[in-house]
Amino acid sequence: MVGILSFAFRVSRFRFWIYLAGTYVVGYSLGMDSWRDLLAPTYVVFLAYFFLPANIFLYGVNDYWDERTDRDNPKKARKENMLCDADRRRLLGLLTLVALLSLALIVAMDSVVERAVLASFLGLSFFYSSEPLRFKSRPILDFASNSLYVMPGILGFHQASGSLPVLPMIIAGVMHTSAMHLFSAIPDIEYDRKAGIVTTAVVLRRNASLGLCAIFWTLLSLLAIHLTHYSAPSFAVFVYPSIPLVVLLREGLDIDRVYWYWPYVNTAMGGGLFLASTLAKLHL
Repeated sequence: MVGILSFAFRVSRFRFWIYLAGTYVVGYSLGMDSWRDLLAPTYVVFLAYFFLPANIFLYGVNDYWDERTDRDNPKKARKENMLCDADRRRLLGLLTLVALLSLALIVAMDSVVERAVLASFLGLSFFYSSEPLRFKSRPILDFASNSLYVMPGILGFHQASGSLPVLPMIIAGVMHTSAMHLFSAIPDIEYDRKAGIVTTAVVLRRNASLGLCAIFWTLLSLLAIHLTHYSAPSFAVFVYPSIPLVVLLREGLDIDRVYWYWPYVNTAMGGGLFLASTLAKLHL
């Protein structure tokens, strides 16, 4: 039992749990009427789901389909999970359990919209890595399909409010996830090229990719500031485009090292947004 739990923990890439669970929390907090909505059983169930099972599914599928190409990428061994032949059967069993749990949640939902959003998350998560679509090896589709990380936020918002987020909010989320994907692919350019994986970063190369990241994050920043009615704290969002610009201007800066600071940046920014949204509703 301890062994399978340890394996599940490694597969889920705990450093990135916040990318799904945090997005769900922020989306839910933006849609809720009162902080008391955070006590709802639905919120607790899906918060737990997006912390562990959803991450197991997303990254487990990736590990399964990338086993061969991951062998030459040192990042997998140092910071992530390097799948070995002996673990393939155990991984398949784990993915089957999570798939069944996900199906049960979809069946239990009352809302057609929420079913569609969760199904979209699962579909994008699967076909990002899996054949025959394998979005990760198709330029433009690789970062566009990373909108899967927006889905938990859309789901949370709808669960709390009964409606979908406004379009500028969704676009802001897509700009962020697109930039995050492209930035994360830059350190892998040489490894992906050798493995025959053609990503947007491989096509554009380092500097053009960093420039596109800065554009995506600038659009996110402008939308976020507009959506918050130009409040002073919202201007902190400009930290996002500033990072690729700094890396671009400093040729010797190790982008792989910078990449591993993103979880802290995202946690701080998302946590600030959650607190601001929750505090604004304390009087309800």
